[in-house]
Amino acid sequence: MPDADRGRDRMCGRYTNLMTWAELHALYSIHEKAAPASNMRPGFNIAPTSTVAFAHKDREGELVLDSGRWWLVPLFAKELPKAAMFNARIETVDTSGAYRDPFKSKRCLIPADGYFEWTTSEEDGKKDPWLLQMPEGRPFSFAGLWAHNDKLGVTSCTIITAPAVDEISNIHSRMPVILDPAAYDQWLDLGVQGSAAKAVLVDNQIDSNLEFFRVGREVNNSRYDGTDTKKPIINSL
Repeated sequence: MPDADRGRDRMCGRYTNLMTWAELHALYSIHEKAAPASNMRPGFNIAPTSTVAFAHKDREGELVLDSGRWWLVPLFAKELPKAAMFNARIETVDTSGAYRDPFKSKRCLIPADGYFEWTTSEEDGKKDPWLLQMPEGRPFSFAGLWAHNDKLGVTSCTIITAPAVDEISNIHSRMPVILDPAAYDQWLDLGVQGSAAKAVLVDNQIDSNLEFFRVGREVNNSRYDGTDTKKPIINSL
């Protein structure tokens, strides 16, 4: 399976989304006549292969909320990929066999209100988790891609990553591409293609606005979903 991020380059392996459906609709200015049948379960420690929300344009060009597996399953896959495909590198997102077609035809926004990265403690050599979020915990969107595999009956998505901005490079060498809301329409506009589409990713990142702080090591367990995953331990690196 082509273009799987490996080792230190692999990042954005967990994130949080505590937004309700109403808040998600407000984030994307989606106005539906009827309220959803049920609310969205809050995600305090969302891990790859989880079912997550994402926004994309439908065939009529309307913005809709959808859900799918966070770990891309390309339309040509005959089985669920074993290689890591929860992130797509900006450097090859338009050329890799797994991501090339979704980059052209299935771009999406993945809502979140924080994500986790890890550093290694000098005291005991264990992993220390950090929560990165916008000021006041404001919601934001990762730039992403999605796919639907008819043979497997799986809808899925992936988050696009880029080299880290200076402000967060001491935590990780890469970062998810968090888009300025002013660029949402342009990113989802499939009339924007090739280098112009890639320029949307490069020119409209707001990752430099992120704040970060240490959180408890309970987050290290991908099965831990306690409401305290966003509770700070210290305020700076």
